[in-house]
Amino acid sequence: MAGISLRRARTIIRKALEHGKAAGMNPLTAIVLDAGGHVIAFEREDGASPGRFQIAQGKAYGSIMLGMAGTAQMKRAEAQAYFIAAAGAAYGGQMIPVPGGVLVRDAKGAVIGAVGVTGDSSENDAAAAKAGIESVGLSAEI
Repeated sequence: MAGISLRRARTIIRKALEHGKAAGMNPLTAIVLDAGGHVIAFEREDGASPGRFQIAQGKAYGSIMLGMAGTAQMKRAEAQAYFIAAAGAAYGGQMIPVPGGVLVRDAKGAVIGAVGVTGDSSENDAAAAKAGIESVGLSAEI
């Protein structure tokens, strides 16, 4: 399975941030994780609060660890809050189950990483992540 190169991760982030600026979003923070949940690249725009690293990482980390994007995690939390709470505890409180955590799939549909974006509404965060992922020819599962 091919992963996400540093060059591609940086492009994903750049395009996600450009999408946010073009849409008039608040300053964004974006992170790209590999399929094991490890950080490949991260950026925080000027004006974004310093705690946004943990939020972006938590959105992406939950997506990788559960194999479901943030939108699906939020729906699961609404239907089975105990499951998401238990999963969050199992992962040391590192997951944030809301939109903005986006799975990255290759051409064969395999999960090769995740992107976490934060700074605006969760739906806008997810749209920015999707724009970044699709800009490098990969598929985004929001």
